[in-house]
Amino acid sequence: MSKIYSSLLLLFFVFSANAQNDIVIKGTVYDINTQVPLELATVYFSNVKDSTVIEYANTDKNGAFKIATKKYEKPIFLKVNYMGYQTYVEEQNGLLESKDFGKLYLMQNTNALNEVVIKSEAPPIKIKKDTIEFNAASFKVRPDANVEVLLKQLPGFEVDSDGKITVNGKEVTQFLVNGKTFFDKDGAIALKNLPAEIISKVQVSDFKTKKEELSKQESTSDYSSINLTIDEKKNKGYFGKFLAGYGTDDRYEASFIINHFNNKQKISLLASANNINAPGFAQDEVFDSMSGGRNSGQQGGRTTGGGRGITESSMVGLNYNDEWSKNLLAMGSYNFSNSVNKNESKSNQVELSSTGNIFTGAGSETRSENTGNKANFEFEYKLDPTTRIVVTPAVNQSRNNSSSKSFSTSIDEADALLNESASKSSREGSSTSFGNTINFNKAFEKKARNLSFVFSNNNSDSDSESLSMSKTIFHQGTKEDINRDQNGKSTNVSDSYSLDFEYTEPITDSLRIRVGSDFQWDNQINDLKTYDFDDDSHLSSTLNEAQSNYTTSRQNSITPKVGISFEKSDFTFNLNSSTAIIDYDNHSLYLNKATDLNQKYVLPFGRAQIRYKLDRSKFITLRYDYSNSLPTYNQLMPVANLANPLNTIIGNPFLDPNERNSLNINYRNFDMRTRSGYTFFARGDYFNSKVVTIARFGDGGQKITEYKNVSGTYATSIGGNWNQTLKRDAHVLRYGFGINGNYSLDKGYTNGVLFDAISLGISPRVNFSYDYGELLTVAPTYSLSYNETKYERNGTSNSSVVHRINIQTTNYWPKNWIFGNDFGYTYNSNLSGNFKKDFYLWNTSLSYGFFDKKMTLKVKVYDVLNQNQSAARSISATIIRDEENTVLKRYAMLSLAYKLGSFSGKEKRTRGGGGRNREMGGGDGMD
Repeated sequence: MSKIYSSLLLLFFVFSANAQNDIVIKGTVYDINTQVPLELATVYFSNVKDSTVIEYANTDKNGAFKIATKKYEKPIFLKVNYMGYQTYVEEQNGLLESKDFGKLYLMQNTNALNEVVIKSEAPPIKIKKDTIEFNAASFKVRPDANVEVLLKQLPGFEVDSDGKITVNGKEVTQFLVNGKTFFDKDGAIALKNLPAEIISKVQVSDFKTKKEELSKQESTSDYSSINLTIDEKKNKGYFGKFLAGYGTDDRYEASFIINHFNNKQKISLLASANNINAPGFAQDEVFDSMSGGRNSGQQGGRTTGGGRGITESSMVGLNYNDEWSKNLLAMGSYNFSNSVNKNESKSNQVELSSTGNIFTGAGSETRSENTGNKANFEFEYKLDPTTRIVVTPAVNQSRNNSSSKSFSTSIDEADALLNESASKSSREGSSTSFGNTINFNKAFEKKARNLSFVFSNNNSDSDSESLSMSKTIFHQGTKEDINRDQNGKSTNVSDSYSLDFEYTEPITDSLRIRVGSDFQWDNQINDLKTYDFDDDSHLSSTLNEAQSNYTTSRQNSITPKVGISFEKSDFTFNLNSSTAIIDYDNHSLYLNKATDLNQKYVLPFGRAQIRYKLDRSKFITLRYDYSNSLPTYNQLMPVANLANPLNTIIGNPFLDPNERNSLNINYRNFDMRTRSGYTFFARGDYFNSKVVTIARFGDGGQKITEYKNVSGTYATSIGGNWNQTLKRDAHVLRYGFGINGNYSLDKGYTNGVLFDAISLGISPRVNFSYDYGELLTVAPTYSLSYNETKYERNGTSNSSVVHRINIQTTNYWPKNWIFGNDFGYTYNSNLSGNFKKDFYLWNTSLSYGFFDKKMTLKVKVYDVLNQNQSAARSISATIIRDEENTVLKRYAMLSLAYKLGSFSGKEKRTRGGGGRNREMGGGDGMD
């Protein structure tokens, strides 16, 4: 008992000591002339030596601010910033005790000296409601740095090895430039190609759909959006980059991007061509577009090898943004792309069966080519100050052709040969689609009263023709061998239309109610005809009715809905409920027999979400979802699909919908003072009903696949991460730790017997990054992935451990030289015997900049040790599969890049006064 009391006493002293370091800073901000309190002024403390932000807050409607913080014993500035006012600055020896600064007065900017405007100092960080704004000029980066480098310097930002960006623990899924998309919303082109020097502000907010944005609804997303605003002084001009490289094994890359900015008008043109698996356009400053270098996303992992085959690609893109008039904004983009992929793969597969497992070895050679033309537009028109219409049409046309050779062999547990199969095929196809969304939003005089209509359509049409030859031999049972020489023709038409109507009425300042309805019309037509080769005519002219089928699927639904929103101070609650009344009509004409399946469903949906801001840096989100989804018509229609000689698929008309319950919790905390933060999340999905496959095997290993509902399956996941940044003079150290875990139960049937698969996965990871000024960056990382699956019926289990170790180094010394290395090791413990379990991947690059760094000569080597490989294991309730695909091997490349750019804008001027610089220009601050 005495030990317990001692422990409690120790905890008391610890908390008391921490409490003694807690202080409260408060005050009130006023206009010096009118004595009116200023709401949403930014109050912040920064280190005198390096301008690092210590703490910050915004004033309330009474002009008051209150900051709870820790003691800080170094000299600091207290600064107060408000748009249109001169910055208030007061130096302090530190934050040593709680203090009330009383009334702080700001003075408005005035025009004088021939219209020279005194420009107040922009604070590093501003907060306005759900938006955090960073002043880019307050964060130092190299003169030639891109936007991605800038984001890495901002507090709360994390950029992982795959290029995924999170802010205070929330993943960023949308990137905008001056509020508009820059080629695509994923931001890869903007992050890699826009120079940091032209960026004025980085604004972070919760991601909103276009409907939420127009109607000013609260975001229901768990993701963030970033808007990059261009510096007014550099929003008129052009910049770009040209690159060409050639290497061993005839490897090549070439690209260019040209951007022209003229205030509201922005035009960008880009093009690229390469045969090094870089189908997009996201150049890295060290490795350019070299796949597997710092562009790890190109192959699914920098040190994992990853990817399927080798791709030769080319693309051309044009992006246009403009403000045609005060009330009409326009955006458009066009992309042409062509890619040719070649791949060789091999796989080993075990399919579990109550009568004995079946082992299949397979291999294939494939070549596929895709050519696409895609155009997207967005027009936003303001009919009046309260009414907006946004129209977003998109057209997509593509052509593809492919050829393949494959083989497979299956044996039983006694090593007895069950079947062999070999095939050769070719296919050509084309498709055209048109999609459009019209958003109409009307705001009323009463605050938060709103009416919105959203109409969408998606229409597509595709055709394909194939030639195939195959031979399947059965070594067991009485099943006859199958020889095919066939011509297949397929036509698919899909039309979808939807209308979303919603009206929002404010009950109080905090409470809103929403009512509306969704209408959906979907129609699909699939016509498949298969012709056998005729020996007499030497043509594929005999219709094979067993492999021909005509199906239609029509789904009409009406979904009335109601929702409430409550928002008070730091608390937000959203509740949405809807019921879908669905008419699901499926039809098939097979073997001259018509089958009609018409079913009606009444499916409820619901979502409840709570968001609470515990304080300035701590957020918690709790969400519950109840949802239903219908089986596909292929799963429902009781007709046979005989396309694969070894697997016949038959639908089940008595399937129930998938029914799921989901619970999510997310907690985020980022401390600006210590530059540290952590996140925690947990999710659970429980299926009252889920559609799974039923497999039945014949004596020769041939399979019949059907569908069935099961209940009681679930999937859970839990995880979190912690990171911190330490700065001292030129030294910057970033380090972090994260862990993800999952636990799930899946079910499947084989030969009428239920298999339960319980899966456990744990994935810890650690990362470090050290920067020494602008000279050196070293970034080691380590991750481990442990997965285990237990099959309850037979008591067997399967596990694997994958280790990944990586270290990146970038040296910017001597001047004008950049030396980059990316070294990784991967070990996969449980791949089957004929797959190599580990490999090294080392990429290196050396470049020299001349002509004032406008030109760069570079030598780079991919896979220096010539060990790259792609091998992975996948596990389901009834199948364990190992697969390896072709990957790029070692090559060296010499490239030359040229940068150009010229900006013009408002002329800078300075004049003395108060010891602060003052520029000619507009006021700083958030609109």
